[in-house]
Amino acid sequence: MTESTSPSLTGLEVGEVVAERDVVFTRDSLVRYAGASGDFNPIHYNDVFAENVGLPGVIAHGMLTMGAAASVVEEWAGAGNVVDYQVRFTRPIPVPNPGAANVQVIARIGAIDLELQTARVDLTVTHGETKVLGKAQALVDCT
Repeated sequence: MTESTSPSLTGLEVGEVVAERDVVFTRDSLVRYAGASGDFNPIHYNDVFAENVGLPGVIAHGMLTMGAAASVVEEWAGAGNVVDYQVRFTRPIPVPNPGAANVQVIARIGAIDLELQTARVDLTVTHGETKVLGKAQALVDCT
C-alpha cells in the first residue's frame, strides 16, 4: 500500500488554480451511478416523468456531480487529505439522449491557514455558462 503525500503550502497562493477537469455525463453514466448508489428516482432516467415534475428532462444525480467535483480535489491533494467537503446544489444538469452533458470543474485555492496547515479549495462547477454547485469548498490537510 502506498502512503498518500499531502500537498505543500510552500509556494501555494490564494487564487491559484490547482486542478481542473471536464467531466462528461451520459445516460449510461446515470444508469451506472443509479446501480451503484441505489438511487433509482425516475428523474434520472425517464424524460416524461422528469418533464412532468417541471424539469427540462432527465438530470444527473446531485451526488454524482458532487462526487465528480470532489475527485478533482482528491487527485490534487492525495487520498485521505480532504478533511471536509461541502456544496450547495444550485441548478440541475440536463443529460440529453443521445448526447452528453459536459461539466467543467476548476479547483482554486480560496484560503490558506498556516497555523493549522490547511488550504481551502474553492470549486467552480459549471455546465455551459450555468453554475451547478454553489459554495463548493474542500478543506485540505497539508501537514
